[in-house]
Amino acid sequence: MTATLEKVFGYRGDTMHLPVPNVDAAVPFYETVLGFRVISRGDTPYPSAVLARDDLRIGLEENGGDPTQDGCAFHVRGLRALFAEFNANGLATAPSDFGTEHRDGIPWTVCYVIAPDGLCYWFGERAHA
Repeated sequence: MTATLEKVFGYRGDTMHLPVPNVDAAVPFYETVLGFRVISRGDTPYPSAVLARDDLRIGLEENGGDPTQDGCAFHVRGLRALFAEFNANGLATAPSDFGTEHRDGIPWTVCYVIAPDGLCYWFGERAHA
Protein backbone atom coordinates (compact mmCIF):
# COMPACT_ATOMS: atom_id res chain seq x y z
CA MET A 1 0.00 0.00 0.00
CA THR A 2 1.21 3.48 -0.87
CA ALA A 3 0.91 6.10 1.84
CA THR A 4 -0.72 9.45 1.11
CA LEU A 5 -0.88 12.65 3.13
CA GLU A 6 -4.47 13.82 2.67
CA LYS A 7 -4.89 16.91 4.89
CA VAL A 8 -2.66 19.14 6.98
CA PHE A 9 -3.46 21.40 9.93
CA GLY A 10 -1.01 23.71 11.71
CA TYR A 11 -0.94 23.50 15.50
CA ARG A 12 -1.04 27.29 15.59
CA GLY A 13 -3.36 27.47 12.60
CA ASP A 14 -0.65 28.15 10.03
CA THR A 15 1.12 25.47 7.99
CA MET A 16 3.02 27.93 5.80
CA HIS A 17 5.12 29.74 8.44
CA LEU A 18 6.59 26.95 10.57
CA PRO A 19 9.58 28.30 12.52
CA VAL A 20 13.00 26.70 12.09
CA PRO A 21 16.40 27.95 13.23
CA ASN A 22 17.97 27.37 9.80
CA VAL A 23 16.05 26.56 6.61
CA ASP A 24 19.09 25.20 4.76
CA ALA A 25 19.86 22.82 7.63
CA ALA A 26 16.20 21.74 7.99
CA VAL A 27 15.30 20.99 4.35
CA PRO A 28 17.36 17.78 3.87
CA PHE A 29 15.35 15.94 6.57
CA TYR A 30 12.07 16.82 4.89
CA GLU A 31 13.34 15.80 1.45
CA THR A 32 15.30 12.68 2.37
CA VAL A 33 13.30 11.22 5.25
CA LEU A 34 9.74 12.58 4.98
CA GLY A 35 9.57 12.59 1.18
CA PHE A 36 8.76 16.27 0.61
CA ARG A 37 10.23 18.26 -2.27
CA VAL A 38 11.17 21.94 -2.30
CA ILE A 39 8.93 23.87 -4.67
CA SER A 40 10.16 27.37 -3.83
CA ARG A 41 12.61 29.31 -1.68
CA GLY A 42 12.62 32.92 -0.56
CA ASP A 43 14.57 35.42 1.50
CA THR A 44 11.96 38.09 2.25
CA PRO A 45 10.97 38.82 4.94
CA TYR A 46 12.83 35.70 6.23
CA PRO A 47 14.75 32.84 4.63
CA SER A 48 12.07 30.30 3.77
CA ALA A 49 11.18 27.19 1.79
CA VAL A 50 7.84 25.83 0.62
CA LEU A 51 7.71 22.03 0.58
CA ALA A 52 5.18 19.73 -1.08
CA ARG A 53 4.18 16.10 -0.79
CA ASP A 54 1.12 14.62 -2.43
CA ASP A 55 -1.31 17.56 -2.72
CA LEU A 56 -0.15 19.28 0.49
CA ARG A 57 2.24 22.13 1.16
CA ILE A 58 4.03 23.34 4.26
CA GLY A 59 6.36 26.29 4.71
CA LEU A 60 9.50 26.53 6.81
CA GLU A 61 10.97 29.90 7.71
CA GLU A 62 13.56 31.50 9.96
CA ASN A 63 11.01 33.81 11.59
CA GLY A 64 12.35 33.70 15.16
CA GLY A 65 9.53 31.46 16.44
CA ASP A 66 10.08 28.51 18.74
CA PRO A 67 9.87 25.27 16.72
CA THR A 68 9.40 23.22 19.90
CA GLN A 69 6.02 24.92 20.30
CA ASP A 70 4.76 24.33 16.75
CA GLY A 71 4.19 21.70 14.10
CA CYS A 72 1.45 20.11 12.02
CA ALA A 73 -1.11 17.33 12.11
CA PHE A 74 -1.40 15.22 8.97
CA HIS A 75 -4.37 13.03 8.06
CA VAL A 76 -2.87 9.99 6.36
CA ARG A 77 -4.04 7.08 4.27
CA GLY A 78 -1.66 4.15 4.89
CA LEU A 79 -0.06 5.20 8.19
CA ARG A 80 2.00 2.04 8.71
CA ALA A 81 3.24 2.16 5.10
CA LEU A 82 4.20 5.80 5.66
CA PHE A 83 6.33 4.92 8.67
CA ALA A 84 7.90 1.99 6.82
CA GLU A 85 8.88 4.54 4.15
CA PHE A 86 10.26 6.96 6.77
CA ASN A 87 12.30 4.15 8.36
CA ALA A 88 13.62 3.01 4.95
CA ASN A 89 14.57 6.65 4.28
CA GLY A 90 16.69 6.76 7.44
CA LEU A 91 14.45 8.14 10.19
CA ALA A 92 17.22 8.43 12.80
CA THR A 93 15.03 8.78 15.86
CA ALA A 94 12.33 6.27 16.53
CA PRO A 95 8.85 7.70 16.17
CA SER A 96 6.50 7.36 19.08
CA ASP A 97 4.68 4.08 19.26
CA PHE A 98 1.44 3.81 17.34
CA GLY A 99 -1.46 4.66 19.59
CA THR A 100 -5.13 5.46 19.44
CA GLU A 101 -6.55 8.93 20.05
CA HIS A 102 -10.13 10.14 19.81
CA ARG A 103 -10.84 13.38 17.96
CA ASP A 104 -14.47 14.53 17.92
CA GLY A 105 -15.53 11.00 18.83
CA ILE A 106 -13.57 9.43 15.97
CA PRO A 107 -10.77 6.97 16.76
CA TRP A 108 -7.46 7.61 15.01
CA THR A 109 -4.35 5.47 14.87
CA VAL A 110 -1.55 7.97 15.44
CA CYS A 111 2.19 8.39 15.64
CA TYR A 112 4.42 11.41 16.25
CA VAL A 113 7.74 12.50 14.77
CA ILE A 114 9.94 15.26 16.15
CA ALA A 115 12.01 16.74 13.32
CA PRO A 116 15.66 17.61 13.98
CA ASP A 117 14.62 21.30 13.82
CA GLY A 118 12.30 20.73 16.82
CA LEU A 119 8.93 20.83 15.02
CA CYS A 120 6.47 18.11 16.10
CA TYR A 121 4.37 16.23 13.57
CA TRP A 122 1.22 14.20 14.31
CA PHE A 123 0.36 11.60 11.69
CA GLY A 124 -3.08 10.05 12.03
CA GLU A 125 -5.29 7.63 10.14
CA ARG A 126 -8.90 6.92 10.97
CA ALA A 127 -8.98 3.66 12.86
CA HIS A 128 -10.93 0.86 11.24
CA ALA A 129 -14.00 -0.25 13.13
